[in-house]
Amino acid sequence: MKPDDLPHMRTPGAPTLSPDGTTAVVAVARPDLAADAYTSQLWLVPTDGSRPASQFTTGWHDSEPRWSPDGRWLAFLRRAAKSAKPQLWVLPAAGGEGRQLTDEPLGVGPADWSPDSTSLAFSARVPQGPRYGTATTDDGDPVGPDAEPPRRITELFNRLDGVGFLRDRPSHLFVADLDGGVTRITTGGHDHDDPRWSPDGEWLTFVSARHPGWSADWAADVCVIRPDGTALRPLTGAAFVPSRPRFTPDGGAIVFAGAPAGEHRVDPVLRNESLWSVPVAGGEPRPLLDPAAYHLAAPGGDLDVTPSGVLFAAEHRGEVHLLHVPFDGGAHRVVVSGRRQVAGFAWSAGTLAATIATPSDWGELYALPLPASAPASAPGASRLTTFSDGIQALEQTELTATAPDGYPVHGWVVRPATPGPHPVLLMIHGGPFTQYGWRLFDEPQVYAGAGYAVVYGNPRGSSGYGEAHGRAIRGNVGEVSAADLLALLDAALESPDLDTGRVGVLGGSHGGFMTTWLAAHHGERFRAAVSERAVNAIDSFAGTSDIGWFFADSLYVDEFARQSPLTYADRIATPMLIIHSEQDWRCPVEQAYRLFVALKRRGAPVELLLFPGEGHELSRTGRPSHRVQRFDAIVDWFDRHM
Repeated sequence: MKPDDLPHMRTPGAPTLSPDGTTAVVAVARPDLAADAYTSQLWLVPTDGSRPASQFTTGWHDSEPRWSPDGRWLAFLRRAAKSAKPQLWVLPAAGGEGRQLTDEPLGVGPADWSPDSTSLAFSARVPQGPRYGTATTDDGDPVGPDAEPPRRITELFNRLDGVGFLRDRPSHLFVADLDGGVTRITTGGHDHDDPRWSPDGEWLTFVSARHPGWSADWAADVCVIRPDGTALRPLTGAAFVPSRPRFTPDGGAIVFAGAPAGEHRVDPVLRNESLWSVPVAGGEPRPLLDPAAYHLAAPGGDLDVTPSGVLFAAEHRGEVHLLHVPFDGGAHRVVVSGRRQVAGFAWSAGTLAATIATPSDWGELYALPLPASAPASAPGASRLTTFSDGIQALEQTELTATAPDGYPVHGWVVRPATPGPHPVLLMIHGGPFTQYGWRLFDEPQVYAGAGYAVVYGNPRGSSGYGEAHGRAIRGNVGEVSAADLLALLDAALESPDLDTGRVGVLGGSHGGFMTTWLAAHHGERFRAAVSERAVNAIDSFAGTSDIGWFFADSLYVDEFARQSPLTYADRIATPMLIIHSEQDWRCPVEQAYRLFVALKRRGAPVELLLFPGEGHELSRTGRPSHRVQRFDAIVDWFDRHM
């Protein structure tokens, strides 16, 4: 894979199924280098495999399809042009002209159908005051952001990377009718997200933070409200960071994914987002899965209810399994497992459609019976699509290592197709509570395509191995993580086709933190380093990051200076490329500049590469041209020094 092969990444999202289970619709997205943006269309897929998948819509960016319960309509989000905001559309499932139902200035989120197929509930951010293009000058021209009035900020939780400022555009709930009527049903300055209907159509459940002190902690509540906006009621006591609430089939309880908000509701990091249930009538939430063992996959994890239990996408040692969990919390079954990752699913009429990614494809749609006990590779599962056909992926080889204290470390190596000995890159993921895994990933494929063997894995601090594995680094992040990462690297270097004298290190976010840490503490091991969108100085991160006000204390606990890579910058002699985005609010650009200045003043070999107009997610969702330029710069840096 080369950097300019990005347009070949056709990635299917979560499917939706017709009520009879015979047909799936899935959005397939890809980068478009000519337009320097992402395009997406809906595809129609027969679940019996009788016909190949066919493109169903031709919009610039169509996504988030939802089939109506009566089978007559398909709702979806459409961005009519690359700069347009997503709006809610409906299309006759049998074919015909689509209709736009919304025209919200900041766009809308995914919708949920009412049980009678007459209405759709969704959330949308609503501008407060003359902001975000809603104000005009006396001449009728829109007022640009630079001419808007100042913001008076009184809350700690006031902005979010990739979204922007929150308190002057809270998200509210709306109900849209098929005849085009749209009614807003919530008010105030709180956010309201992810609405879902009750089976009888009498209630909506959603997530909102409304408790005292809500703007100074990370907790929220699963709530219910009538579709007319009355009888709003929180259910979970502000004890969780919840998401994805869903009514059970009898309407008596709501299941949701959630992690405890922790001490003072500001200690949620390194915690499993497991499966919980709460009675609608009131009562304590209870776990349906062991919170210490099971964690909702991220990104893209989901849950849904069936007549007999909950489908839950759970991380497991680099895999993403699909579990079927009884409503009473009894023994669950694994529906899909193996060296693959479930990236989305839907069920109807005894049929399960699942988007599954493997180490050789970006994701394909499969159909299998529900309930099922066989993994998706078994004869009971049928692959329905060929979106990744023609991709020639380099092999992902499993690797195990043992840290100095005897702890097992799990990872992988992707090697170039040419004979060795190969120069080696140790690649470190962000989070830190995330996981690398069994799926095709552009990062190691591009670097291996450029001639480097790529070593990567899930040291302590990662998710998918139980909560204790993640929380093992709390308060001593750099030292504990470094021991595992170097053990993984050393295990890989035992292979004779890897060159022990040519080793580099790279990573983004927490991976950038660890790259800088390793360059300072183990610099003799590395010929070059690329530290990207990193936390380098915890003290300033705590005050400038969108989440720093709670994240720093929750992860690093105390002794910020001792745990900051910047403290040890005087030890760094490894040539360092620092990559950052100018609009990064998660790890603000001052983190890059502080490291750059510290190294440059000493005369150390360092360069800073800044991307305009990008946030923290540059490597995943940034402009396609910037993603190509980033890859080119990283490969060039290692070529120069290794």
